[in-house]
Amino acid sequence: MTARHVTQSELLLWLDENTSTFSNKNNRTFQTAEATHRAMASPVSEYHSSSLDSRIASTGRNLLKMELLADVSLLPGEDRITDQEIIYMCPFNGAVKGKVLITNYRLYFKSSDADVPLALDVPLGVISRVEKMGGASSRGENSYGLDITCKDMRNLRFALKQEGHSRRGIFEMIFRYAFPLSHSLPLFAYVNQEKYTDNGWLVYKAMEEFRRQGLPNNKWRITFINKSYDLCDTYPTVLAVPFKCKEDDLRRVATFRSRGRIPVLSWIHRENQAVIVRCSQPLVGMSGKRNKDDERYLDLIREANDTTKKLTIYDARPNVNAVANKATGGGYEGDEYLNAELVFLDIQNIHVMRESLKKLKDIVYPNVEESHWLSSLESTHWLEHIKLVLSGAIQVADKVSSGNSVLVHCSDGWDRTAQLTSLAMLMLDSHYRTLRGFQVLIEKEWISFGHKFASRIGHGDKNHADQDRSPIFVQFIDCVWQMTKQFPTAFEFNEHLLLTILDHLDSCRFGTFLYNCESIRDQQELRSKTVSLWSLVNSKMDIYLNPFYTPESGQVLYPVASMRHLELWVTYYIRWNPRIRHQQQSPVEQRYKELLALREEYLKKLEQLQLSDSSSPYQLANSTTPNTTSSTASTPSQQYTHLQTPF
Repeated sequence: MTARHVTQSELLLWLDENTSTFSNKNNRTFQTAEATHRAMASPVSEYHSSSLDSRIASTGRNLLKMELLADVSLLPGEDRITDQEIIYMCPFNGAVKGKVLITNYRLYFKSSDADVPLALDVPLGVISRVEKMGGASSRGENSYGLDITCKDMRNLRFALKQEGHSRRGIFEMIFRYAFPLSHSLPLFAYVNQEKYTDNGWLVYKAMEEFRRQGLPNNKWRITFINKSYDLCDTYPTVLAVPFKCKEDDLRRVATFRSRGRIPVLSWIHRENQAVIVRCSQPLVGMSGKRNKDDERYLDLIREANDTTKKLTIYDARPNVNAVANKATGGGYEGDEYLNAELVFLDIQNIHVMRESLKKLKDIVYPNVEESHWLSSLESTHWLEHIKLVLSGAIQVADKVSSGNSVLVHCSDGWDRTAQLTSLAMLMLDSHYRTLRGFQVLIEKEWISFGHKFASRIGHGDKNHADQDRSPIFVQFIDCVWQMTKQFPTAFEFNEHLLLTILDHLDSCRFGTFLYNCESIRDQQELRSKTVSLWSLVNSKMDIYLNPFYTPESGQVLYPVASMRHLELWVTYYIRWNPRIRHQQQSPVEQRYKELLALREEYLKKLEQLQLSDSSSPYQLANSTTPNTTSSTASTPSQQYTHLQTPF
């Protein structure tokens, strides 16, 4: 047996293995080895062992396995459930060996292959479907494992060894914690123990927002008739209604509106007093029922603004759909509403939108088919739907801006109605284009007015084929993104905020988007038992701010809603493709940020120089001289105001 030179690091590894000092729980790996290294006075040059090489190799592999998931940062309240060696069938890199960790919040995979440094961090709330792939007798490499369908435009496939039912445990754990409500478990938001200095639940207060708009006034009053959710269980407790209407009038109107969702004020124009009112469809039915109280109520809305000769009713649906709804007891306002005009906006229903997004996913994940890209994109009709939603909101905003009040509804008034009112308000009111104002807009028009987030997203529910699921809120955020592209200086927030909102729409980490309406949230004690997404956002606002933002109050934004000016939101829909993602950094924005950072650096250096100058003996001596004060001297803060980065 020949002797060979043994390096110090090899000996340390061997010592570490044989002294059994590993501890996964507290990550004290290499403690004994490091202590030995500190105690060494001189390096060891030789060590005779026939099995040293194999021991070192084995130790290295064990260390890699143990350390692979050691750096996963868990949230307060997040618990490790299980981990397992697995193969990720990456659509971009092929089969990647590694280890997967399942917690009560996430699925985390990390590659063990140094040549393919890859990690996946997927909140379990994002998972829509989990299926077993292959069976015990399946042939072919990596044909046995799990197929996971996600709500965020990607699918995940994992392969496992066929021996010993190796996937049973991990399948059951993923299924259990991805769909907690189907297993009588709490959503993670109720387990999450994160603490933030900013309480996001205080972002929106209905009375404060009404006061900001100038309400109540002599034409509109605030009512608490729904304080116990008796009038409408999907409406908020605080409502703005015409000043002249009585509480009994509201109750009679509620009997003629779907789900009791009566017409109430969403927004009022401070100058011309034109309003945006939202509601659900009237219960006309096939027999053409009429309700004098409802007709009179709409006239009171019209009369509340002197310049509105005819109340414009925007029905978001296609005409044929509105007619068809009569068969189920619904319908639309007919000629009996004498001082009103009806406009159909041709926006399709939730089922059409769901299928459209499915088609879009098919052409963007995992690979983009570039040879027929434009025709493939057109066949999804996704941008066409975005165009119709934006176009409808533009019509609403334009009518209100010109001094005419409008009423907006679809069928039940919680999907397309929310899209139209919130987008129109975003165009009309610059307050909603600020970071906090946008949070208020979402809280007000979407959350408090009962957009069915639980039904549309399916939080914690294993029923992936539920026909109530639909990307209505995703469409709204897409429309907002389209506006930020056309008006890059008009919004205080950036794209990162929009992406964060959509990520946590699904994640169940925060309580913000849970449940269908306020009455259920109150029953579930949501605000006292969960954390708001806005707590996270407002605790680190800097990363969500748009560096190009220029405040301009009073300016109405009219985006161009034509197919030539609309773009596919690549940063969201195709963000999982690494080749696409790396191309998304805006060089202009990046350069702007670099210049801002440079400016901050120079300001700090200037301040340091001024401080050092003021403390120097020469400066102190001169400060006592009567004639040293001149027009060029100024305080540091005064000098800062004159320092601007030219563009």
